[in-house]
Amino acid sequence: MKKLLFVYNPRAGKEMLKPRLSDVLDIFVKAGYEVTVHPTQAYRDAYYQIKEYEVGKYDLIACSGGDGTIDEVATGMMKRREMGKDVVPVGYIPAGTTNDFAKSLHIPRKPLAAADNAVKGVPFPCDIGKFNDSVFVYIAAFGIFTDVSYETDQAVKNVLGHMAYILEGAKRIFNIPSYKIKVEHDGEVIEDEFIFGMVTNSRSVGGFSNMVGKNIVFDDGLFEVTLIKTPKNPIALQEIIAALLIEQVDTKHMYTFKTKKITFDSVEEIPWTLDGEFGGEQDYVEIENVQKAMEIMVPENHVLELSEQKNKIERD
Repeated sequence: MKKLLFVYNPRAGKEMLKPRLSDVLDIFVKAGYEVTVHPTQAYRDAYYQIKEYEVGKYDLIACSGGDGTIDEVATGMMKRREMGKDVVPVGYIPAGTTNDFAKSLHIPRKPLAAADNAVKGVPFPCDIGKFNDSVFVYIAAFGIFTDVSYETDQAVKNVLGHMAYILEGAKRIFNIPSYKIKVEHDGEVIEDEFIFGMVTNSRSVGGFSNMVGKNIVFDDGLFEVTLIKTPKNPIALQEIIAALLIEQVDTKHMYTFKTKKITFDSVEEIPWTLDGEFGGEQDYVEIENVQKAMEIMVPENHVLELSEQKNKIERD
């Protein structure tokens, strides 16, 4: 019998998995798996569970939680790869507040449909990011709004959902930190002051679609980079906010490009967020795309769609 490890965060979202847990496990068993269940007990617990399981013990990992949970699972898988251990596909049941990663890959939002996809979907090899000695799945970011996710109280998130992020973010708009940074990528050097920067592999950021454009490929070995310059006056700030609200790039105030590898060198230490979790304060960051580093289970019809999207972009 095939073996599956199911790691889930029982506190994620509005504890939406709790009333469906037995149904989820039933789906796994009916798909022919012997299931080991582990509810996470603390921060980084999912990471340690994935990193430390015995070689060859499981055929599939399933996880449920928010973006932080899938981040920990990916970090554990990348650590296994680094240590020469086996890596297996990952099925994801999104149960957080925003779930950008799941949304980007068309992973079902409803728990039972997502559980079915976890065991019956198709493994899709997606890119993973290295961030100094850490790992991220879909976004590394700094600046305005980036600490909203990990500073917004979990109870508030559960009650208000996505609105919690917007309300918390609104408090920041009149107190914007600015960072002077030297950015290097593909032989180009950018030296400027920024209020925000993100390196992404996602069609959805913070619950908003198309923030980084529509031609996103998840296995091309490239990240999308968006850097927002520090506004020089209130009008410039208004233009930046307007561009973000309509999800468009404003080239007067933003740099946008694709790259495999990028470095950020700043005078002061800057707080970063990785997949919505605190990534530490850094004065030098090296980010690199590890192409097709982890297999994620996605609906079969969307594997074809993702491939066609990639082929279309390459033709264009």
